[in-house]
Amino acid sequence: MMAEDVPAHNRADAQAGGAPRLVDLAQGIGVAGAEETAEATVGLHHPASGVTLQPAFDAHHPPSAALIGDCVHCGFCLPSCPTYLLYGEEMDSPRGRIYLMKEGLEGEALSDTMARHFDLCLGCLACVTACPSGVQYEKLLSATRQQVERRYLRPAGDRLFRELIFHLFPYPRRLRLLLLPLLLYQRSGTQAAVRRSGLLDRLPARLRTLHEVAPAVPRGWETIPAWVQARGKERMRVGMLLGCVQRAFFPHVNAATVRVLAADGCSVATPLRQGCCGALSAHAGREDEAIRLARRTIQTFERAGADAVAVNVAGCGSHMKEYGHLLRDDPVFAERALRFSAMVRDASELLAEIGPVAERHSLPVTAVYHDACHLQHGQGITRQPREALRQIPRLVLKEVPREREICCGSAGTYNLLEPDAARELGDRKARNVLAAEAQVLVTGNPGCHLQIQAALRRVGVAMPAVHVMELIDASIRGVDGETLGRH
Repeated sequence: MMAEDVPAHNRADAQAGGAPRLVDLAQGIGVAGAEETAEATVGLHHPASGVTLQPAFDAHHPPSAALIGDCVHCGFCLPSCPTYLLYGEEMDSPRGRIYLMKEGLEGEALSDTMARHFDLCLGCLACVTACPSGVQYEKLLSATRQQVERRYLRPAGDRLFRELIFHLFPYPRRLRLLLLPLLLYQRSGTQAAVRRSGLLDRLPARLRTLHEVAPAVPRGWETIPAWVQARGKERMRVGMLLGCVQRAFFPHVNAATVRVLAADGCSVATPLRQGCCGALSAHAGREDEAIRLARRTIQTFERAGADAVAVNVAGCGSHMKEYGHLLRDDPVFAERALRFSAMVRDASELLAEIGPVAERHSLPVTAVYHDACHLQHGQGITRQPREALRQIPRLVLKEVPREREICCGSAGTYNLLEPDAARELGDRKARNVLAAEAQVLVTGNPGCHLQIQAALRRVGVAMPAVHVMELIDASIRGVDGETLGRH
């Protein structure tokens, strides 16, 4: 493949020419042996380019050949894939990436080009919903991401940026250290001045995105007790995940979720020493880190003695429902993980199961609902949040009129790691949200909230964004709709 034949979004990583293949196929077609597991593959733009490369995958849980064989290459996934819509490149579609996985199993090296196609996948799982053959792309992608993380040597700057992300975002206490400097930056008017100055356009794309999606520091802090008794008759005991970004920057969403659950008859335990669930780490292929965080989460909620575990972040809930697969090799936690995953519920899913008890008061607001990918595609939850919102008197609920199934570009850390693609998708989603002609945006994931609001600001629109549970809480408490989104 010549450089000019490479799609535009890949050329920066493919200037040196064609992707190298294994030089000596006789020395080991297929998956690398255990003794090769720790050796990273070297890509085109690294000093050792040109040496014999190891096969793309090692022997520790490579993507399953049986699951790869389920793909019949029908193409139903293509219109649902964000990167295929952006670039029209076969290898940036789900079936194209599955073909690359097959090549990796057959001995192809993990070159820059191959790794790039995997990195560009958002992991939104829209293809899973669209697939008529039931291909488990989520398991294939998870296995492949773990292989890439272990075996592909990224440039030093990329490695450093990723390490900064994963030494910050999964740690709520570290995130809280940012609150005061970020508050001063925002309240002093410096942030607004920087946005007006045009300085952001001169920053590297990743730094520009960090600035654009930085959440507003809440004006007040709502402390959540470790135990909240159900109002009236107790119908269920629920443990609740507080999250990382959610806990640090959206404490009002957690507080609203607890109030709604308690109002509808749930006693809620929120263990204060809980940590990250590991979703960001798992989605990035950081397997050991994800396993460690999953074990801790399971232990924390086992001690809480709850009937169910409520989650109000789509990505976290989707990941926690897959703990059984993540910990399948663990002799101590495998069965415990399966039991735990069976208890996990999205907050809207839980409300649908138990049914409303508290009175919903009138809330005359026109809202447009955005489906978070890991709620819609990862968990198959679309009906429950809509039903919960339609129980609010005088609330007018609208749909995003076009491309409802297409990711907004947030996708965990994707908008930070792949800012150009994420920006295009965010702008596309913002245009579709505006076409609904609503007053407020409603979603079930903080990443979507920040990503779409950043895109709306780029076109000069200040639309408040709220969580599903915030709207329900406002209705139960009889709060004026004019105050929505002000924290």
